[in-house]
Amino acid sequence: MARKLGWSGEMDLKFTVFGRIARPVAEVYEAVADPAQLSAYFTTGGARGRIETGATVTWDFADFPGAFPVEVVEAHAGERIVLRWQAREAAGSEGKSTVTFSFMPTDDGRTLVEISEGAWQESQAGLDASYGNCMGWSQMLCALKMWLEHGVNLREGMYV
Repeated sequence: MARKLGWSGEMDLKFTVFGRIARPVAEVYEAVADPAQLSAYFTTGGARGRIETGATVTWDFADFPGAFPVEVVEAHAGERIVLRWQAREAAGSEGKSTVTFSFMPTDDGRTLVEISEGAWQESQAGLDASYGNCMGWSQMLCALKMWLEHGVNLREGMYV
């Protein structure tokens, strides 16, 4: 007879991915905040609106059709960006998850970028959705690195 094992405590389904980019913090931050730059390596259908506290910007992905709004909760130049957006299987308020970018200088002149996303439903579907977004943010970091360090759009043709 199979027994189902469970954990009785509260779970906080979230993840953090990180990478180092061989550019100064201000340049890396700007590549995320500036819609023209973000459109060059990440949002295949384009980004509209600069990431600034209180703004709602639009991101569009040609390979995942449908532009969608992204709320900018916080934007502190060269330090941190906090976004909220509608996410499949999010447990956050109004079905939204929270994404936090942190930009930290390293001793060797590079920038450490961390991206965290949380507020997923405590279910298999929530876990699956978080894994998908974790993959997406990892790929965004790789695309950001390739764009800033080598001028290569890594995402072009990746999904279509």
